[in-house]
This record gives sequence, C-alpha cells and structure tokens, in this order.
Amino acid sequence: MIDLRRLVVLAAVALLAWGHGIAVASPAKSKRPAVTATAPPPAPPSEPLPPPKIYLFRGAMGPIFSTGMDRLGEKLTQAGFSADVYEFTICRLIGNRAIASYKESPAPIVLIGHSMGGLCSVVISEMAAKENIPISLVIAIDPAHATGDVPLNVERFINIFLSDSVLGGGDVVAVPGYRGHYASYDLKENSRVSHINIEKSDDIHRQIVEMVTQLPRIPPQAQAEAEAVPLRYLVPANTLVELWDSGVRVPVRRGDTMESIAAANRVPLWTLAQSNSLAENAQLTPGQTIIVPRHLTPPEPAAAMATPPAAGRK
Repeated sequence: MIDLRRLVVLAAVALLAWGHGIAVASPAKSKRPAVTATAPPPAPPSEPLPPPKIYLFRGAMGPIFSTGMDRLGEKLTQAGFSADVYEFTICRLIGNRAIASYKESPAPIVLIGHSMGGLCSVVISEMAAKENIPISLVIAIDPAHATGDVPLNVERFINIFLSDSVLGGGDVVAVPGYRGHYASYDLKENSRVSHINIEKSDDIHRQIVEMVTQLPRIPPQAQAEAEAVPLRYLVPANTLVELWDSGVRVPVRRGDTMESIAAANRVPLWTLAQSNSLAENAQLTPGQTIIVPRHLTPPEPAAAMATPPAAGRK
C-alpha cells in the first residue's frame, strides 16, 4: 500500500526546490562536463616598422653656415636611410611632400634642422598634427628664437642649443599635455661651441645616426609609455654628453646614494643633480624617487658628444 503521507512530503519538497531555483540531480541524467577557462591566445608579434624617412633643413645661408647638415645627411644615407637636405625657405613645400608621402606609404618621419631649419622642423610637425600624422623624431640644433612649441604628435624631441646665441638660442618647450619623450641640452658653458659649428660635431652626428637606427627597434609599449620625464640640462663646460631620450623615475633603496645610482645607471653624477634639483652629495631617503636619464633602447658603448673644433662665437 502506498504511504500517502510519504508522497505528500516528497511532493512538498519538490515544490519547495522548484520555487527556490534549486537544481535537483537526476540519476537518469549525466552531469555536464565542467567548462575549463582557456587563456587568450598570445598577441601576434608586432611587425617591424619600415625605415624612417629623414628630412634635414639648413639654416639661413645654409650652403655656407649649415654644411654640417649636408655631412649628417651623407652619413645617414651611407647607413642605408632615405635622407635629403633642404633649405628652410621651402619648408612648407617639403612639409606637404612629407605628408603626402606618409599618406601614400606610412613610414616614421624624422625631422632634423639647424637654426631656421630647426624652426622649420617644428613647423612641419605642426602641419602633420593637423593631418593626425605622427612625427617619430625631431632634433633641433640651435633653432631660432621664434621656434614654436613641440606639438602633441611628436613622439620624441631633442633640442641642442646655446641659450645665449643671437642667431639661434631657441629654448623650445612642449605644448601643455605633451606625453612624448623630451630632452633639452643647453651648451652655452662650452666656449668652443658656437652657432656655426654646433651642427658639425662628428659625435653628435654619430649619436643621431644611432638613434635613427634604433627607432624601428623600440617596442610599441615603450613608445606609449606615459611616465616619460622631460629632461632639461645646462651642460657643464667641456663635458661629454649623451643624447638621452627622456628621464625615468627610479626608487631609492636603503643604502643608495646619488653616486651609487649614477654608477648603477651609467650616467654622470651632474645629470642626477640637475634633474632632481639636488646637490651631488645630497642625502637620500628610501622610497624617494630620483629622475635618471635613459635611452629607450641601449646605446652603443661610450656614446658621448665630443667637443667640436674651436670656432669664434657669432
């Protein structure tokens, strides 16, 4: 005989389970296999960038006073790059050509200029910004005082100048909100450097060729780094200088000193003192951060700017 009380209890339990959304396992049905989370496929390796196209610009009376641009152009060409030298007077014409060339076949753009040619490099950068075209590298060599600010589309800007120069002396800064890599080098303390020989240093040329060579090798994540600290240096007299891209913040550990941090990062002590507005023997506190100049890719050994031949300052 069927136990009516047992049937009522079982029916009540079933209704209660259904009302609360409880899944009741049935021996007649097999359980679903557990779903295993799979890791996302690795991102495909980024394709190397094509070789940059390099545009160099002389200053006023360039064939006489900006011959260093021609020599630099020859060295870049010998290194396998497309490098052409122009007068600053046709700046906007060349700017339009560079923009059209990029639209047809995108490749990193490098602009290098001396004196008014430095001003031209920034003008072309501004033209490219209006077309949403990035500029990979701009190097201004004692640009004119009237040179504008570095626009946001410039990924890397370096200014090598003489702040007391009448013919150049452009202390170029970046526009507010600039997130690229910026480094400024004032060489006014070096009595052997003048407006008409600052662009002729063979060692500056060597470092520029190395930097251009490294551009396609810079990892995309390094390109997009937000923590690029701008560098501004008054270079001590008769001092060898590396053309760093920007600075990076390094945490101070217990026992660190200004000298030990400089040695560990292979940079001159004076760069740390200037970047951080500290004395060279300043006491450091663990947890403090120190701005250290850096390259986005390792430089060649002993990269340094040699003092150019003596020339009268004009």
